[in-house]
Amino acid sequence: MDLRFYIDPESSEPHIYEHSVTEREVEQVLSGPGEDSPANGGARMKLGQTFAGRFLKIIYVPDESSESAFVITAYELRDKAKAAFRRRRRRKPR
Repeated sequence: MDLRFYIDPESSEPHIYEHSVTEREVEQVLSGPGEDSPANGGARMKLGQTFAGRFLKIIYVPDESSESAFVITAYELRDKAKAAFRRRRRRKPR
């Protein structure tokens, strides 16, 4: 999957760096299992787990014509949000 990232104008780096998330972790979550649902303004939200075990929430806009996406932000799920996601995963049949 070809990914592009929102660049923070102040730091000139991908915005995900402010949340201590790497491009590789984003790619792992987007290409793996998890919950993918609509978000505001045509964006999508993906919840999933990295190979290292971190739970991330990613906001992205998929490109219509190909296997690529524009990643707006990504951050680690914490406390209640993480527990709720893990609970939903256990309830779903695999």
